[in-house]
Amino acid sequence: MALILIVDDVPALAEQYAYDLKRIGGYETLVATGGHEACDIISREAVDCVILDLEMPDLDGFDVLRKLRENGIRIPVIVYTGTGDYDRCVQAIRLGAYSFIDKTATMERVAREVENALERGRLEEEVETLKRDLGTDTPLIGSSPAMKQLKDQIARTSPIPSPVLIVGESGSGKELVAREIHRLGLNPKGPFFAINSAAIPENLIESELFGHERGAFTGANRTRRGAFEIATGGTLFLDEIGDLPPTAQGKLLRVLEEHQVTRLGGERAVRVDARVVAATNRDLEADLGSGRFRQDLYYRLNVHLLRVPPLRDRLSDIPALVDHLLALVCTRFGIRKRQLAPQALEILMAYDWKNNNVRELRNIVERMIISTDGEVIHARHVPLTVGGEEAFQGPERPKTFQELKAEAERQIIITALERNDWHITRTAKDLGLSDHSSLIKIMRRHHVKRE
Repeated sequence: MALILIVDDVPALAEQYAYDLKRIGGYETLVATGGHEACDIISREAVDCVILDLEMPDLDGFDVLRKLRENGIRIPVIVYTGTGDYDRCVQAIRLGAYSFIDKTATMERVAREVENALERGRLEEEVETLKRDLGTDTPLIGSSPAMKQLKDQIARTSPIPSPVLIVGESGSGKELVAREIHRLGLNPKGPFFAINSAAIPENLIESELFGHERGAFTGANRTRRGAFEIATGGTLFLDEIGDLPPTAQGKLLRVLEEHQVTRLGGERAVRVDARVVAATNRDLEADLGSGRFRQDLYYRLNVHLLRVPPLRDRLSDIPALVDHLLALVCTRFGIRKRQLAPQALEILMAYDWKNNNVRELRNIVERMIISTDGEVIHARHVPLTVGGEEAFQGPERPKTFQELKAEAERQIIITALERNDWHITRTAKDLGLSDHSSLIKIMRRHHVKRE
């Protein structure tokens, strides 16, 4: 349930707003009667939206907006005013407020504005997630028997809200399966939140999962929701679940059974309702015997078990995968889509793909695109590591003067960019180019782009 903070130096008005928003929208509400108190509450509580009075004596609404911006706190803020001075409201929008309303507006209008602000916040989070994931994922492409069986299992499992355990080798697409379960599930418009248990330091994993209160540990300068609260109403994807520390395993089991979390440093239990989808490339049954993984947690997660086939077990999917990856990578590089010659495809089909599966295929496709000047990727462009043409023809073909010149120019550009922290204008000046657009043209010609 969303938490709304109403900030107004007139307590009776703030309390009335809080009461009406709870009555009309079903929101949880908090009240602050000044800017300092508002900033303190925002640092302690996981506030989802703020209704902010601009005219306050101690710390006015503009100062609150500035403090939020300085501290990097991104919360939808709706400012309201009783003076009718909309120029000041526009000024507040420039400082980061989501919208403004008049104090004479009906509470139904206020509730709608709050819902719009919350939806805007959710969309911004989704956009940020998509930006992070752009170009890193490959949809569940393929019509091989192994993929057909997996898709059938996903279709039957998705509408059931029980936990799911996905097993498969590294790079086989376990997160894609989790996203597909979410898309076909009961609440696809709800949040999808992924957390990698292996990528988080052990001393922070419980904070990431369950949240923390302000002051719970050094550096906890504000209250923070954990993954379970963020994913409530949607799906929580726990990747690399086999690497979860033992203490966190016990707390996770309790959350799965009780459907509530208690933030680190807190005493109040918070109700959560997120479908849990876990994934691992480890042999959890072997970990049960060694004591690395709790047996009760394993059986709690293993309600539905989905096995993702490795790429070598679905080689017939490679043509469709490569075609998709060529389009994806070429779009990211801003170049025309390349075509794969039949002989090059034969080499890819003959490879065993035992090192990172689809992720390895994607890296190979990107390397081939970079090494190709023309529109067609030939066998000679396939890396030696996957049995490229050079592996069968002995020494590598001598490179032409133009190829050597292009390689040298590309390396000079990359070195200069790294030396100038990828600052385009500064790098162009460093290289003696006329302007930054000249450098951009050279970068595009050599497909140079900061990852």
